[in-house]
Amino acid sequence: MRAPYGLNILDNCLTCPVREEHLFCNLSVQAGQRLNEIKSTAVYPKGAMLFIEGQQPRGVFVLCAGKAKLSTSSREGKTIITKLSESGDVLGLNSVVSNRPYEVTAEMMEPGQANFIPRESLLQFLKDNGEVALRVAEQLSRNYYTAYEEIRTLGLSTSPSEKFAKLLLSWSTKTPQTDGSSQVKLTLTHEEIAEIIGTTRETVSRLFSEFKKKQLLQLKGSTLVIRNRPALEKIVQS
Repeated sequence: MRAPYGLNILDNCLTCPVREEHLFCNLSVQAGQRLNEIKSTAVYPKGAMLFIEGQQPRGVFVLCAGKAKLSTSSREGKTIITKLSESGDVLGLNSVVSNRPYEVTAEMMEPGQANFIPRESLLQFLKDNGEVALRVAEQLSRNYYTAYEEIRTLGLSTSPSEKFAKLLLSWSTKTPQTDGSSQVKLTLTHEEIAEIIGTTRETVSRLFSEFKKKQLLQLKGSTLVIRNRPALEKIVQS
């Protein structure tokens, strides 16, 4: 089904053409049919808020297409991006299972589709399907280790250049490498990158300039070429 923003609506989880090893993908036929019954599908524009930090957990959003950023803010207005979510991610799971307010704000970074599952329907779904409940437990464990790694990056890294190098390395591992280099579609602004590594936009702009001079990276329009992984690893290890 065609939808606004040129998207193809993925309305049936059982016949989804991009089923992969994500939390609610490749379920048994029975579980997949039940999932179809309890979820609702919607298309969201860039900038749409799926939920807001501090809001009571209404349910989870399964991101089927597009990207979303998860962020948290202080009373002084300082914002940190905790994660960049992609297709297959389930947003709001920690809060829904623990029945605590959403700990982050989820905002669409580009037009996309998300399936919403109300909290009570999801909890009953987990009670009725041990396979899915086990997957959720595994996902919550991964979320814990991801949060732990974020704390290490922000708290133990001694310099912005080390944090920046670590971020580039994390991006490079998600893309195929050619001749030791990786290409990444850069959709983040310098301000958003600063919110990921806990620094200022001006510092990020300076780091881009320094890393380009050292031939660690190259910008070709919106494509970021990560040219020297060993050098980046050396910065992190130092």
